Amino acid sequence: MFGSAIEDLSQSFWSPSIWLPHNVTWDHFEGDPRYAQFSHLLLPICFAPLLFVFRTCLDRWVYRDLGLLMGLSGVARKLPPHNVSLEEAWTRLEGRRLTSEAGRTLAGDAGMEVRQVERWMRQRSKASLPTTLDKFRETCWRWTFYITAHLTGIYLLWNKPWLWNIRECFYDYPNHFLDNDIWWYYMLELSFYWSLTFSQFVEVKRKDFWEMFIHHIVTCSLLMFSWTTHFTRIGSLVLLVHDCADHWLEAAKLAKYTKFQKTCDALFLGFTLVWISTRLGAYPNWILYACSVEAGQILEMWPVYYIFNTWLATLLVLHLFWTYFMLKIVYLALLSGSKVKDARSDSEQEENSDSDEETDDESTEETQSAEQYKNK
Repeated sequence: MFGSAIEDLSQSFWSPSIWLPHNVTWDHFEGDPRYAQFSHLLLPICFAPLLFVFRTCLDRWVYRDLGLLMGLSGVARKLPPHNVSLEEAWTRLEGRRLTSEAGRTLAGDAGMEVRQVERWMRQRSKASLPTTLDKFRETCWRWTFYITAHLTGIYLLWNKPWLWNIRECFYDYPNHFLDNDIWWYYMLELSFYWSLTFSQFVEVKRKDFWEMFIHHIVTCSLLMFSWTTHFTRIGSLVLLVHDCADHWLEAAKLAKYTKFQKTCDALFLGFTLVWISTRLGAYPNWILYACSVEAGQILEMWPVYYIFNTWLATLLVLHLFWTYFMLKIVYLALLSGSKVKDARSDSEQEENSDSDEETDDESTEETQSAEQYKNK
């Protein structure tokens, strides 16, 4: 009975009346190699660990040596004296600040003063932060993929009719045969975003951790939706538009880590212009408009079409969210006339440690002033 209920639920979920246009069934695509096959979506999940291994090899034998050649230091900060109870407490905190009450409790358990416990926590947090070389290597990988994906997308789509006339994404739908190059394009992009989704939990936690996680899930869902519903043409355009700006930002970060500040500023300006023109210009006015307005003039609507457009709109909301932070950085930089930290991508622990360093400096100055007063 349970198996029968699962089968009925599966049939209801995969009902052609939900997923496909009127008078089209799954039998139209089943087993035909000219169309996208749903089972192929399992391949990127299998490719993701292989892509991570490839990244690790580049990281160890290429990016690390390149960073050292550029004068970056890979020496981590020194750990404080080992203390079991404090180490367990630091692990539980996960980068959050130590409260006054918790500090007094830990000080009593460890036989230390509260000030000593706070200093130990700060030293432990600083020691766990990635070095500039670590951040350089991580950024190198992202830049390598984004620039490769962008150039590959331009090369593959240049001779596709739907690049020059987006209505070709809807004409004669769903009878769109899948070219081998578009098949590989999808597999590569899906593998990368699945690998980012998994590796995000083992890398340094950023302040926009959940926003990035949602972005990866939405991107994978969009690609899988477009694949399953045979909207691979519009999906390839979404990929092309999204790959335009990312490598500019990663290149700006590389310039910042290697202390080429003027190059960093120029690249960040280029990133800002490309981002706004593609994410807030081409994406909503070209792709989103075509899917929400022009498609309705060519195709008969069906339920998944509205779900697909909801995913597209969700991506636009995320674009607006990140544009706000980006323009805030530009505004502060112009207002202050100095270098401004990227508030979007810094780790939470790094921000806390920087604040703690300022507190230490103030305390040191107060101590020195008190000593001078005593000597007088």
